[in-house]
Amino acid sequence: MATEEETAPAAAAAPAETRPAKLHGRAFYESIGSPKYIVAPMVDQSEFAWRMLTRSFLPESERPSILAYTPMFHARLFADSQKYRDSHFQPTWSTASPISTQNQPDRATSSSPDEPYLDGNPKIDRPLFVQFCANDPQALLSAALLAAPHCDAVDLNLGCPQGIARKGHYGAFLQEDQALIHNMIKTLHEGLPVPVTAKIRVLDTREATLAYARNVLGAGASILAVHGRRREQKGHMTGVADWAHVRYLRENLPPETVLFANGNVLQHGDLQRCLDATGADAVMSAEGNLSDPALFAEPPPPGAETREYWRGKDGRGGWRVDAVMRRYLDITHRYVLGQEPPARRLLFARMTSVTAGPNFGGMQAHIFHMLRHFVTRHHDVRDALAKSRLGNIAAHESILDIVERKVAEGLLEYERTGGKSVENDGRNGAYEKGSRNENSDTVLAPAAVAQTNGDGAKGEATETLEKKTSFPETDLVSG
Repeated sequence: MATEEETAPAAAAAPAETRPAKLHGRAFYESIGSPKYIVAPMVDQSEFAWRMLTRSFLPESERPSILAYTPMFHARLFADSQKYRDSHFQPTWSTASPISTQNQPDRATSSSPDEPYLDGNPKIDRPLFVQFCANDPQALLSAALLAAPHCDAVDLNLGCPQGIARKGHYGAFLQEDQALIHNMIKTLHEGLPVPVTAKIRVLDTREATLAYARNVLGAGASILAVHGRRREQKGHMTGVADWAHVRYLRENLPPETVLFANGNVLQHGDLQRCLDATGADAVMSAEGNLSDPALFAEPPPPGAETREYWRGKDGRGGWRVDAVMRRYLDITHRYVLGQEPPARRLLFARMTSVTAGPNFGGMQAHIFHMLRHFVTRHHDVRDALAKSRLGNIAAHESILDIVERKVAEGLLEYERTGGKSVENDGRNGAYEKGSRNENSDTVLAPAAVAQTNGDGAKGEATETLEKKTSFPETDLVSG
């Protein structure tokens, strides 16, 4: 365990944050906005970028209404190892990753090392609870003191049911040692400048769980989060969380107790169902949030959908997976790597309007001329171009994207084969014939196109376009 002398310098390096007098229980809960929705603590999966993604689906002014927990940290490692802390928790610029500081050299050199960075940043990552697993009160306190300046509360994990928790004697495998649990929570309650909270699993009987909850709260916990599954309910035996068990706690604990419910929340509609069934102050989601990071957000009303949200003819809808993935990568680029995301084409959407004007009438024919040799090999490009409508610039952008990818593939193939993938057709390199691979019957595309031809026979729209587009005998289009 780290000594007081070893941990004190790191704790002193924390940025000074103006805090009100330490609050407790419901007064504390109300001070952070009484959030109703909570991102559960998940090992290696409730990290900063994921928390940002989850909150991003709400209007900016409403994002603080989602409370989030960090992943579970090992208290002894967090207290003793600077390397462990820096690899799991980056609250200030002194803990920023080398990649981020390389991408933002001016920021990295001009900013104070103690300036807020990612985890617990007061502007973008609050409210935040930092969760620890532990079985030693002093090791837990040492770790919690390092995290306290960067969070709203410190949480003790008493719910992890995994084998590693059994081996390490923490999480749900402490529930038989109620005296140790009481001691750890009491130590944090008396030694921290921020409140302490705890997350438990239900026991075999409601009466036993009630006694467990009273022990945790009596030791000084400001908030109790309850997972409605027993320790044995994991893996193929996960089963269903018992909301009625949580309701029993609500009805038998003091009314001022702040209670969070966890379990069975897989989609947006489950949020209110859980609150109604349990009487809890807030509802927490883990697996449901991982499958749908927009779980806590209200869907846009009919007619207000963007390209990111799709609604079917039956009225049901959801956030598009391509849009959600793009958001996640954008957040990683912007905050973690410290750089703007790469330029990307618009998300696909069916065209609902066209742009008229003299410069759009010839667009389809112009592009067909540009690609006259290209489309003889890439029928998918030819067919997409034939189906494009007058004034549909988005459709042409999509075709451009396909062409760019095929050009890149062709150039890579050319380099890979040392130029053997093509042969000059005598046109000064302007266009090149395909050639046969010595080890294959496949005809390779020119250097600036991909190896594989597009699929599909000519459609009626293609034939119509080719009839409308009269190709000249030479490579030059002249008046």
